[in-house]
Order: sequence, then C-alpha cells, then structure tokens
Amino acid sequence: MNVWIVLAPILAVLCAPFIGGLLRGIDRKLTAHMQGRIGPPITQNFYDFLKLMGKQRLITTKPQLIWVYGYLISVIAALVLLYLRQDLLMIVFVLGFGGVCLALGSFSTKSPYSIFGGHRELLQILAYEPILLLAVVAIYLRTDTFMVKGILDFPNPLMGTMWLAFIGVFCALLIKMRKSPFDISASEHAHQELVRGVYTEYSGPYLAIIELTHWYELAVLLSILALFWAHPLWVGALIALFCWFVAIIVDNIAARLTWSWMLRLSLIGGLGFVLLNVAALYLPFWWGPH
Repeated sequence: MNVWIVLAPILAVLCAPFIGGLLRGIDRKLTAHMQGRIGPPITQNFYDFLKLMGKQRLITTKPQLIWVYGYLISVIAALVLLYLRQDLLMIVFVLGFGGVCLALGSFSTKSPYSIFGGHRELLQILAYEPILLLAVVAIYLRTDTFMVKGILDFPNPLMGTMWLAFIGVFCALLIKMRKSPFDISASEHAHQELVRGVYTEYSGPYLAIIELTHWYELAVLLSILALFWAHPLWVGALIALFCWFVAIIVDNIAARLTWSWMLRLSLIGGLGFVLLNVAALYLPFWWGPH
C-alpha cells in the first residue's frame, strides 16, 4: 500500500484548520484594506478560537450540542474521504449533511433569530446542493468515474471541457462561504435584521467548534475546485486560491440579496451553467474530441 494514501488524510485533518484559519485571517485583512481600515493580524482567528475555547460551556438545549458536533464530524469526514480519493458524490452528500446539522441545531432552540436563520440555512442548501450534485454528474460523464482517484488519474485537465461547470461550482462556493451577496443565514453585521442567525444561541467552545468547522469546510471546497485542474495539481490549487480571492472581492462590492434572489441566481445561473456543460458533453463538436 502506498504510504502517502494513508498519510494524506491524516495530514489533511491536521493541516486543514491551520490553512483555513490563515485564509480566513487573510480574508479579514484584505477586507479591512478594501474598506480603508487596518484590520486585525492574520493570526487573530487563532487567538479568538483559543479565547472561545476557554469560555464557560453553556448550551440552550442538549440537541444543540449533538448537532454542532455532527456539523464538525460531517465536514471532517468529507475531508478524509476526499483525501482518501473516494467517491466524490458521497463527499458532496456528507458535506451537505453537515449544513443540515447546522440548521437543525438552530431549530433546537426557541430563539426566533436562530430559527429564522435555520430556515435560511436550508434555503442556502437548496441553492448550492443541486449545483454540486449535478457538477459531480458532469465530471462522471467526462471521466466515467465518481472516484477522486480516477479524476486525479484522468489524463487531461477537466477545465478544458468543463469550464462552465467550474463557474457553477464557484457560484456554489460563494453561497457555501456565506459571503455577500449570499450571507442570508447569518449576518456579521448587527444592524441587519438577521443578527447572527444560525449562530445566535452558540457561545464559548461551541461557537469555536463552528468556526473550526468553517476552516475545514473552506479546505474541502477549495480542494474540490482544484480537481478541475489536476495536472499539475499545484496549478489547480492556484486556481482555487484565485477563486477564493475573487469571492472576497465580490463580498466587498455586493450587497446582501434576499433569499428569493439567491435561489433565482443560483438555480438559474449556477445550475444553468452546469446543465449547459452536461449538454455540451453530449455534443463534442462544441469542444472538440474527448
């Protein structure tokens, strides 16, 4: 057995939170500069995480505790499956279940802000999950496999014939990162009517767990984007980081949309791009020979 196959998921689990936390710190720093502020140091997220872990453990209901750990375990499981080069369709389902856990945790409280945020979290899942699932189907049509190993072994970069699907997955990334214009389930600005949405009733170590899960989630999403250019893989990593940077720019220049506009743009725009790509894979004269 190749030792790297065993070490890759272990290293991914250990390194992903540091990479995700640093990217989040760079995000905050770049956002501050775009808004004419100095901003926090890029390591501030780690300080905040440690501070939250030292707070008193308080929960509103016991199911809330179950779902927050379910969210973390689901995202870590998706990361492990990805780096074990397993079924990409299963990875998307597991990642989607993590989002459902976050919504169910908000429903387990009596806070109207939390429940309101939970409903919107489910709407976000409805917006991005069909895009990701259909994109995986498109990848299967191109490579004849759902396995990440088969996708990595495919001789040509997927981007050459699947750039429309890539755009659709990027739209899903914007929604999954909960950035403007798609920050409808939890707002970082207290003056908005949603306040903290799904995070309203979380505090201390449990809020730290949610932030840690976001770091893992970002690593999973960027890794999926990198699959569109797997030869060489470092080029795919650079493309994924560029998409992350574009997401920061969009976050700073776009106002928050209503949930109905989010569904329209995602299902008509993002899903439409993927459907066009699926159709194009059956019409090879669009792209040339397979």
